[in-house]
Amino acid sequence: MSSLPVLGITLGDVAGIGPETTLRTLLEHPDLREECIPVVVGDAGALRRVAPLLGIDPGVVVTLDHPSAATNDPGLVEVVQVGEPMEEVPLGELSAVAGDGSYRFVVAACALAKAGAIDGIVTAPLNKAAMHAGGHKYPGHTELLAEQFGVENFSLVLSAGDLYFFHLTTHVSLTRAIADITPERADDVLDLVHAFSRAMGRPDTPVGVAGLNPHAGENRLFGDEDADVLEPAVARARERGIDAHGPLPADALIPQAVRGKWELVVVCYHDQGHAPFKAVYGDDGVNITVGLPVVRVSVDHGTAFDIAGKGIAREASLVLATRRAAALAPGWDAVWRTAQRVDA
Repeated sequence: MSSLPVLGITLGDVAGIGPETTLRTLLEHPDLREECIPVVVGDAGALRRVAPLLGIDPGVVVTLDHPSAATNDPGLVEVVQVGEPMEEVPLGELSAVAGDGSYRFVVAACALAKAGAIDGIVTAPLNKAAMHAGGHKYPGHTELLAEQFGVENFSLVLSAGDLYFFHLTTHVSLTRAIADITPERADDVLDLVHAFSRAMGRPDTPVGVAGLNPHAGENRLFGDEDADVLEPAVARARERGIDAHGPLPADALIPQAVRGKWELVVVCYHDQGHAPFKAVYGDDGVNITVGLPVVRVSVDHGTAFDIAGKGIAREASLVLATRRAAALAPGWDAVWRTAQRVDA
């Protein structure tokens, strides 16, 4: 068991479906214990509260003082308790208390990772409005994690199988996204893509870069950003030994990627990547943060307040996120070190 990576699963917003999907993931998929040692970082009370809704004995939820005490018993859900129990938080409602808790769970997991107590982080969904109501003004998980680890060059990456969508921008308005697509940001993300592919043993994998505007600007007919920012960034990347191509019209590039022509894709803004990815892959996709010193993988869905507490939430995405984190964790130091060398 000592050779297995220890993964901290943050519980997310306890008013949402995170507690339900976490219980199902850890108790209904015992084969996961052959791939990792999962330890919940969150609230045992919230887990015990929803257990009967799933026909689960609340007594299987046990608390630990430290991840090193985990037994990896497939019949138990082992929890590092963060703060006071929150079983009184109403299910399915936006709550500042739950939002604060979701923030504290992530911070605690980052502290455990920095101390070497866990080898990776898997995140159940938080609610951004609830986190803001709780006093923590982050756009989302990705930016909070980056701050906790003190990194500036990072990218949200959607992944399904061998397909990876890196994002130049994520949780900002479309107006802000256009302003944030700078030569420096394009260079940084293309370096992260190359660092990731090198660490995975595939340094020569082509990288398709999506254009920002329709038809990638159509020779400046539909905007100048593709010609002025993205095209030179692709040229610079090629000079650095990165097999980058583009900017290519997104409505051509993304279908080609889905059909297998591209494995590494850079998209410009949140919905350019998220909308087609979720439409095609649904629960078969996960969210990876590249640029952190430890692997972090998340579900690719939200808190689903509308079904919280009904016992019908599907755990497939959290199972997949846990498996992907377990597979990536042993080699993640190479991703981090390679990214640091490129950054330097």
